Amino acid sequence: MGRIRVLSDVVANKIAAGEVVERPASVVKELLENSLDAGASRIRIETEAGGRRLIRIIDNGCGMMRDDALLAFERHATSKLSDVKELLSIATLGFRGEALPSIASVSRLTLETRAEEETTGTLVEIAGGKILRCDEAALAHGTVITVRDLFFNVPARKKFLRSEQTELTHITQLATHYSLAYPDKAFELRHERNELLQVTPVTQLRDRVFQVFGSQIMDELVEITDAHREFKSEDDEDSPEREFHLRGFVSRPQVQKSNRNSIYLFVNGRLIRDRLLMHALSAAYANLIPGSAFPFALLFLDCSPAEVDVNVHPSKTEVRFRRSAFVHDFVRDSIRERLVETRPVSSVPLHATPQRTQGLPFSEFTQQIEDFRYRQFAPAQPEEAPLPNDAPPPGPPLELQPPQRFDPRRFDFGDPAPAPSLNPPVAIARRAIPDTHGPLPPGLVSDPGPSLDILKDLRPMGQLHDSFILAAGADGLWIIDQHVAHERILFEKVLRQMAAGRVERQQLLIPMLIDLTAPQQVEYSRIAAELEAVGFEIEPFGPRTLAVKGAPADVGLAEVERVLFEILEIAEQEQRQASFEDIRRNMAASIACRAAIKINTPLEMNKMLWMLAELAATEFPMSCPHGRPIALRYATRDILKGFHRI
Repeated sequence: MGRIRVLSDVVANKIAAGEVVERPASVVKELLENSLDAGASRIRIETEAGGRRLIRIIDNGCGMMRDDALLAFERHATSKLSDVKELLSIATLGFRGEALPSIASVSRLTLETRAEEETTGTLVEIAGGKILRCDEAALAHGTVITVRDLFFNVPARKKFLRSEQTELTHITQLATHYSLAYPDKAFELRHERNELLQVTPVTQLRDRVFQVFGSQIMDELVEITDAHREFKSEDDEDSPEREFHLRGFVSRPQVQKSNRNSIYLFVNGRLIRDRLLMHALSAAYANLIPGSAFPFALLFLDCSPAEVDVNVHPSKTEVRFRRSAFVHDFVRDSIRERLVETRPVSSVPLHATPQRTQGLPFSEFTQQIEDFRYRQFAPAQPEEAPLPNDAPPPGPPLELQPPQRFDPRRFDFGDPAPAPSLNPPVAIARRAIPDTHGPLPPGLVSDPGPSLDILKDLRPMGQLHDSFILAAGADGLWIIDQHVAHERILFEKVLRQMAAGRVERQQLLIPMLIDLTAPQQVEYSRIAAELEAVGFEIEPFGPRTLAVKGAPADVGLAEVERVLFEILEIAEQEQRQASFEDIRRNMAASIACRAAIKINTPLEMNKMLWMLAELAATEFPMSCPHGRPIALRYATRDILKGFHRI
């Protein structure tokens, strides 16, 4: 007897279930996508025990006739494909025909459905992949699928499920994702007796964002309305032009998340997890936020179905682009250009409530803060900072204008205007989603918010602890971190010089000898050309020694060795798979950090004016190359509120 056997349908379905049905949220995803493909405008999700005991999806889609209801549970039976050529341009969310038979093979499933053209519906009951009954029933138009006792016949799989709360969180995140992707549809999610999500149809994406996340997050987002770019193949002139569109919201650089849970990516309306798009998003925020932080992003990439292959993974969460490099650069550039346009401001956080630290009395904690403050900003022995070459020469302090009398006519101190009328908020589980509201009031996010273009008009008033520049502007009080501001100025200056091939370099009178470890020798040989491009002049001096004859002009002699070792350490730990563009940017960031003016450094008025003007001329004045904010604004309105003027 031969060793190769054809697997039974029961075993094959359970194997497919292992690929498609990972957890209760996987069931919700497959059934939710079927409802959307069926044209449903209202979708209700009900769960119990985190989806282990019950998952029910109710929709008002097209429904199914009796024969279709039975065929739907056959493997690879689908209404969404009819020819192999259609695999090259899939426009629906589901198409494999594996979801229903896979789910039915590991649960007790009931299907209730009625097509609009039929007078009666069909009820199908299945347990562990076996059809128990198929009857006619008086049903409303649409489909109801009830999944009970998930993995009841596969106990090994059931053991791998997480806690009820964890599984519920995955379901909630999934429902939130799809409610954002389809703002024209109504979504409702209930867990046992709790209503977790309920949103009504809206016409604008910003209205749905407001419904799901509330008004506070809208102030932290930058909208991408319709960025688009066409691709025309140079190799094949007969190929049609392909146009890619990007829309959605991204957060301002000061919004920094500790994980990727706030990143929502969709391609042609399909929720995906794609490394290419994640890398493009990270590249857009390079040198704007720390490398360990993540932004909030809600992005929709739309293109011809022929440009993306969704038939890569059984769960359909991974895709492959035909023109991956083009898509990557398009997404990266669109986000970065929008951030350049808005140049969003970081505001001083208000109404912060001190919190007790774990295991430390609050009084002792505040004392430690005070001790740190005085150690950090002790005025004794400030470090000398060289005046930049292109800064104005030192001179007498500028004469400041005398303070003007406060004119109350400039402000309206009357009764505040009534708040805009909102739809009643919907109750929601705080652990799942922060807040939910009705449609967005008109004009709530039409104002793009304050921009750092105002930097050039600020009037410096002095320094705080010889470390922060205090400046007055038309819109309030500004605090600028002088070190990170100068760091951003030098960083972009080095990048411009590198791009032009004219990096300023200082020659050392006596070559500096530096010994390298074996790993550092490997990294040096890999990035030697990049070190030369950034301003270093280095020659080998023995088997393990380098002779540094020249260094970037802005780096002090005492910092040359430290900068070089820092660059080699970054190259060794983080950049083995980074592009040379990333390597250059990290080199420039290291040089700028070491060369920038330090804290505890007194600045004359003309130097503060120079720094504000130079900072305003940079491309990204929001944050330093390592992602720390440069300027904070204390808005005039907040000051007036603090003094109870309004």
